[in-house]
Amino acid sequence: MSGFTSTLASFAAGPVNTTAQARATTSLSVLDWIAVGRAGVSEPVSVAVRDLVQEEGGAAQAHLFGGGAAPLRAAALVNGTVSHALDYDDTHFAHIGHPSVAILPAALAVSEWDDRILVDLLEAALIGMEVSIRIGLWLGRDHYQAGFHQTATAGAFGAAVAAGRVLGFDANQMQQVLGLTSTRSAGLKAQFGTMGKPYNAGLAASAGIEVVLLIKRGFEPNASALEGQYGFGATHQGAADTSAALDGLGEEWLFESVSHKFHACCHGLHAALEAALRLDVAEPEVAEIKVKTHPRWMSVCNQMSPTTGLGAKFSYRTVIAMQALGYDTALPSSYTEKVCADPRIRSLRDRITVEADETLTETQARLELLRRDGVRREVTQDLMAPMSLADREDRVRAKASKLIGGDEADAIWSMLRTGGRARDLAAKLAG
Repeated sequence: MSGFTSTLASFAAGPVNTTAQARATTSLSVLDWIAVGRAGVSEPVSVAVRDLVQEEGGAAQAHLFGGGAAPLRAAALVNGTVSHALDYDDTHFAHIGHPSVAILPAALAVSEWDDRILVDLLEAALIGMEVSIRIGLWLGRDHYQAGFHQTATAGAFGAAVAAGRVLGFDANQMQQVLGLTSTRSAGLKAQFGTMGKPYNAGLAASAGIEVVLLIKRGFEPNASALEGQYGFGATHQGAADTSAALDGLGEEWLFESVSHKFHACCHGLHAALEAALRLDVAEPEVAEIKVKTHPRWMSVCNQMSPTTGLGAKFSYRTVIAMQALGYDTALPSSYTEKVCADPRIRSLRDRITVEADETLTETQARLELLRRDGVRREVTQDLMAPMSLADREDRVRAKASKLIGGDEADAIWSMLRTGGRARDLAAKLAG
């Protein structure tokens, strides 16, 4: 057995020393995931996948976003897809992946089915998300640049590990889980901008459950298929950077630095929006705004003059103008064709320029504001800048309240903090 696989398997199955911050961040990500999932149930991709699963029928083993229940694999497919439909879920920039939408659907479905308590669910989810990030680092940026969607590829491993942890798998079973997931992990960036992107998350969650249920039944795969000749890394442009992936494993929780979205648009725009908040940009004061960003975002979210709500979510000029004019960029309903046609948006948008700056990282943006009174102001924002746990809680809970209502958000948060059974939390997916 190769060292990387066995080390990950031992971590996934063994006793862990979680930190208070890691546990609290996991609970916040669960609240965030439920809120964005419930907000995304009416999206066309959500309706299509839910309809497919409900038409097929089967054992009612796990709750679905929007109501009803389905077999475990099907529930994970639906819930992973629905929760990524708005692309409003958390992101980890170490490997550019969305951990929660792949891991939580698998962890919750199996926890509900096996009637586990929330403490077990949260621990399994944290371990699964940590493993997905570590495997993402092992695969490296070349894997992503070659066209593989890390949410789906690294995420499938995390989903399987989380489900296996819920069921009490030992290190040998976890090795088999990693080996078999190597044959099921898939997802392409070619699907970005289509219904295929959220579907990738659902596939990862569903594959993780399938693998675990097969291993539970005595299925014997090649447990070394993650590494080595013809392994997942070798065939998927993996860098096999073991040192980066294992550094601090079991002592340092990389998931603590996950980035939650507080604006309902492409994550590439968020540093600029946060910088605008710090500058307190308001339209009457603005003569000119210059946005500087990492070059990779220029081809991703720099639509100059979008005419649709979806296009607005990928436009620096539009979202900065929206925020300056008082539109709530945290609400998905703010991004509409009507907003794009607003003469005030168009006027302010024409005073905003966007430039690539290679000195900035992918999580940074710099805003330069020239006010009408001649005063110039500048601020640089980094999404990776430490955020206190209290501030993170305030912002995640405020976001959830906007999406599903304050009473519901508070009830879910109370459940996560005080404990209970996974089935009770799963019932909250219905709305």
